[in-house]
Amino acid sequence: MQRTDTSDWPCTIARSASILGDHWNLLLIRQACQGTRRFGDFQAALGVGRNILSQRLGGLVEQGLLARVEYQRKPPRYEYRLTDKGREVYPILAAMAAWGDRWLTGPEGTPLVLHHASCGHDMRAEVKCSECGGLLDVREIRASRGPGYPSAVR
Repeated sequence: MQRTDTSDWPCTIARSASILGDHWNLLLIRQACQGTRRFGDFQAALGVGRNILSQRLGGLVEQGLLARVEYQRKPPRYEYRLTDKGREVYPILAAMAAWGDRWLTGPEGTPLVLHHASCGHDMRAEVKCSECGGLLDVREIRASRGPGYPSAVR
């Protein structure tokens, strides 16, 4: 089944989903956030086929979320490092983990605890309003067209 390309839709959620909507991409970014850098280490951690891994890593490099950096010349070997754009995906992953902790864990509890090194506490992500600091609730949010919305579609 072929996916619809949403990368040029007039919606930043649709554009983001064109990159982050693939579960392998999310898992690769998760692994990179945990320090994984080399092809074989990604493959061992995720059990993904070489062809899929190569394709997804290439796409993440092309999109600017990872940088392919040579770490050995003879023979040439590369590792994949998070860019600033890639690191900024982490709050999304942390929010997904918080949602999963609430809705997808059993009585045994969460399989992964996030620890905030700056304050020394275990934590869970919360998405808040940039202006008032209140937690977001879909019932209190309204979306409207922004300045980047195409005038031909208006």
